[in-house]
Amino acid sequence: MRCGDGPVDVLLVEDAPGDVRLTKEAFHHHGLVRLQHAWDGLEAMAILRREGVYADVPRPDLIIMDLNLPRMDGREALALIKNDPELKCIPTIILTTSDVQADILLCYKLGANCYLQKPQHWDAFDKLIKQVNQFWLARPKLVQTAMH
Repeated sequence: MRCGDGPVDVLLVEDAPGDVRLTKEAFHHHGLVRLQHAWDGLEAMAILRREGVYADVPRPDLIIMDLNLPRMDGREALALIKNDPELKCIPTIILTTSDVQADILLCYKLGANCYLQKPQHWDAFDKLIKQVNQFWLARPKLVQTAMH
């Protein structure tokens, strides 16, 4: 995770416009987060590797990724992230509609840090993002502050 008091950079890899909007709104309500967005696994990898137009983007502190994406799905992108020595330490949360046990098992075998099923309603989605923010983003900042 990042050091310092600035905004936390989160990369959202999601192809559903409605879920992108909900995630942006939920993070806006729950913390100082700078949200980057990729529509699919190929774009996510370009952002993470800082290729082309993404050469100057900040490295994300957290990745939230759907599984069912066009061009390169979340399973493929997760495997690439967790097999890359420069990227594998970035916590990666799978946020998907799938509750298929084979998907859950595969994602954990590939190195996902967390597997969450997307809630269908705004209140539940907002609560889930608040919990993600508290567990993955706010808490490490508190630990860091206590160390000074």
